[in-house]
Amino acid sequence: MSASAVALKEIVETAVDRHRGCIGALMPTLHSIQDTLGFIPPDAVPMLAQAMSLSRAEIHGVITFYHDFRTEAPGKHVIHLCRAEACQAMGSRKLEEHVRTRLSVDFGETTTDGKFTLEPVYCLGNCACSPSIRIDDAIHARVTPDRFDELISGLEGAE
Repeated sequence: MSASAVALKEIVETAVDRHRGCIGALMPTLHSIQDTLGFIPPDAVPMLAQAMSLSRAEIHGVITFYHDFRTEAPGKHVIHLCRAEACQAMGSRKLEEHVRTRLSVDFGETTTDGKFTLEPVYCLGNCACSPSIRIDDAIHARVTPDRFDELISGLEGAE
């Protein structure tokens, strides 16, 4: 077993042990793995199935049903762009077009340099200050295309 497989096995076992005995333990276990790695590697599915006495199909079904779970590593920075009605009414469609063009990605994709992943979100709870985006854990309000460029330039230059 390779070093990366051993490390993954340890991460999966730790997550399973942490939530063992909980009702509905699969969801918090998956979140724990993703919190550690940034995604849920496909190789974790058979390990989880064995450890939790579930089928691979059950685990795969949960991972693919919930849009918060990823099966590939995200970019260094994850950008969530709000697509809810309040943000749309305040210009998020124009912002969305700008962001997708600026980054050369669509929703669910990562830039070729691995810096940014673009994800849709359907409310950031910041409706009074639309349009809003979240970059990593920071929410930004009244974001225009120019403001987005400023935010991204700050992240590009910081590396």
